[in-house]
Amino acid sequence: MTINSFTPALNSVSSIKATSERGVFIVHCNITDVHGSTYDTDYCSRPDDMFGLNPTLRRWLAENSSFPVQPHLPPTIEVFRASLPPLSARQFRLGLINAGISPNQVTAAINLMPPGPDRDKAQIEWEYAPIFNRSHNLIGTIGSLLDLGDVEIDVAWMIALDL
Repeated sequence: MTINSFTPALNSVSSIKATSERGVFIVHCNITDVHGSTYDTDYCSRPDDMFGLNPTLRRWLAENSSFPVQPHLPPTIEVFRASLPPLSARQFRLGLINAGISPNQVTAAINLMPPGPDRDKAQIEWEYAPIFNRSHNLIGTIGSLLDLGDVEIDVAWMIALDL
């Protein structure tokens, strides 16, 4: 029986992106893994990681210090909101109550919308959706009808995640 054993190899580096953590990088590179497979991958390199391919990668970084590193860019508020986990209908409604908003107020706000498909869709979403996503347009629409700002909605959303 023959056992193939390969030493991981760093074949090339395409790009390096800084992260929000000092000295931690996402390195887009081509590697050969311990099974002998070669492929492109994103490798998270930490300065204190002494396992796998990381020591080789850290040595490469030290030897190629002039290689351009893309700066870390924090996510936009839209990306942040889209990344918030969804709320179940139960969490959503309890979160509203905790924020001082009754389900009847939401229904009344929907009824203030002009008659037509948008109001009908909002009513269906409100009554039947099993989950709510922060970036869904219904959340912003109802929020504005109830005079809630985006930051207030974000805070209430994050609190409701624990309900």
